[in-house]
Amino acid sequence: MKHFFILFFCSFHVICQIDISTIKIPKSLNETSGLEFFENYLITHNDSGDKPKLYIINKLGKKILEIEISQIKNKDWEDIASDENHFYIADTGNNFATRENLRIYILNKNFTPKGTINIRYKKQTTFSKETFNEFDAEGLAVFGEELILFSKNRKTLNSEIYTFPKKEGNYILTPKASIDTKSLITAADYSSKDDLMVLTGYNFDGDQFLCILKDFRKKGFENIDLKKYLIPIKPAQIEAIKIIDSNNFWLTSESEDKENPKLFRLKLNSN
Repeated sequence: MKHFFILFFCSFHVICQIDISTIKIPKSLNETSGLEFFENYLITHNDSGDKPKLYIINKLGKKILEIEISQIKNKDWEDIASDENHFYIADTGNNFATRENLRIYILNKNFTPKGTINIRYKKQTTFSKETFNEFDAEGLAVFGEELILFSKNRKTLNSEIYTFPKKEGNYILTPKASIDTKSLITAADYSSKDDLMVLTGYNFDGDQFLCILKDFRKKGFENIDLKKYLIPIKPAQIEAIKIIDSNNFWLTSESEDKENPKLFRLKLNSN
């Protein structure tokens, strides 16, 4: 486990103190793309290229268990969220805007499938390959009785916010709002206790960012208060985040330069 401490100026000119612990996780998680709590452990998964598996790891990065869920498919799993009774797996990766089968799988806490939420974007009318498109999404969070999905918009580097019921069904999505993140959003998590939404993302230069949205429900979609912080890690592609408390977070990054993927514990203090 490696620790480092950095003091630097953030994007919004706030002086930030960041303490990061770096932990290697197994190479079988080379495309780790989601993060959730399960009892005293963490759950993660890979995105496209892996079987429909969930991996339970401890907080030292050791793999405890692999769970293959044969009843569902992993086309491009991008995030996982949970509430008291269920996990929600976002099979929503859509890099080139060609997919017509975007969905969120509902699992109970015994990892048994309990339904599928099918989604499509109202604005998307064609499915031909398009590199710089607005119909990819990688950040999913539970938000009360709804799920909330954040887009990875390669056209504008904004992120559209979509909400829909966390119940089995077919939903056509229109954005509730758009956030000027200037980043490609890769993960989301929400704490109802702290009314805190957090996002991770990166730009085309490979810089990694943490976005903090305080009083998210209280302020509403029209008054979002975004603070964006540079995460001083390179090379990396951070694809998952889980809130510990309002200043502490777990993150994972895909493997880079043939090294192991990483689990990070990040502590953020700002003045």
